[in-house]
Amino acid sequence: MNLWDNEILMGWYADDDQAIHARAQTASDGASMNDEVCEIVITGPSQEWVAAFTRQLVDDRLAACGHISNEIRSIYRWEGSVRDEPEARVALHTRRSLVSAIVDRANRDHPSDVPCVIALPIVDGDPAYIDWVLRETANGKEAE
Repeated sequence: MNLWDNEILMGWYADDDQAIHARAQTASDGASMNDEVCEIVITGPSQEWVAAFTRQLVDDRLAACGHISNEIRSIYRWEGSVRDEPEARVALHTRRSLVSAIVDRANRDHPSDVPCVIALPIVDGDPAYIDWVLRETANGKEAE
């Protein structure tokens, strides 16, 4: 099953005892999904690198915006050893159709051999914000 195809939507709810449970909903359950926009998470070696990379994507209309987190700590296994390093993280808002262009750009410009680049669906949101993301990205109308 594929979130992009609106076949299933994972949701979370708390029961009366405040235990958190996962719940799958299909579009027929009244769930709302937007298949035009997504959030892309990218990590990089520093806030400066992530900010410069994000600015290029916004300038080139590959992303409407990027929200950069304070320094994060990444713990991962690479080439047989566990690494523990500071990084920065950005959440980009863009069109789903631009994911491959952003992945290509990250593979070209990122200093890591295998950069962290993942796309997450936007299940719903403020219609005005979604429209703004679409206007600010490639194939959208020019921003006012």
